Amino acid sequence: MAGIVDLLPKEYGYIILTLVAYYFVNFYMQIQVGKARKKYKVFYPKLYATEADTKDYQIFNCIQRGHQNSLENVGIFFVLMVVGGLKHPVICAGLGLGYTVARFFYFTGYSSGDPKGRLPIGGFNGLALLGLAIVNIWFGVSLLKA
Repeated sequence: MAGIVDLLPKEYGYIILTLVAYYFVNFYMQIQVGKARKKYKVFYPKLYATEADTKDYQIFNCIQRGHQNSLENVGIFFVLMVVGGLKHPVICAGLGLGYTVARFFYFTGYSSGDPKGRLPIGGFNGLALLGLAIVNIWFGVSLLKA
């Protein structure tokens, strides 16, 4: 195992730390959804609330949707970070940190109960993912040219 680690660029540590930072943002979102489930009395296995469940179903659904949307994107985010970081760890870590911060604001804005609240800062998460995709394309092309 030490042989593989020795092959990684020293700056790959930034990739690891960025992914751990995202873990804490996701954990925060999980806690907020759990609190909302108790507050609005929306119990498992229901994913979303209806008007019959609670008069504040829209707020609960916004909180749940903010977290759910993050989960829908976490797989590709992690893959783009881990792979792109092999060649360009500092660029990927910067984009990953931007993505993580934008995801926090996406969630908190969405959790306000107004879906438009997710976009002012949170909308930048898409640009960060696009940047990560471009870095990975760049890396892939460089491997093919080698």
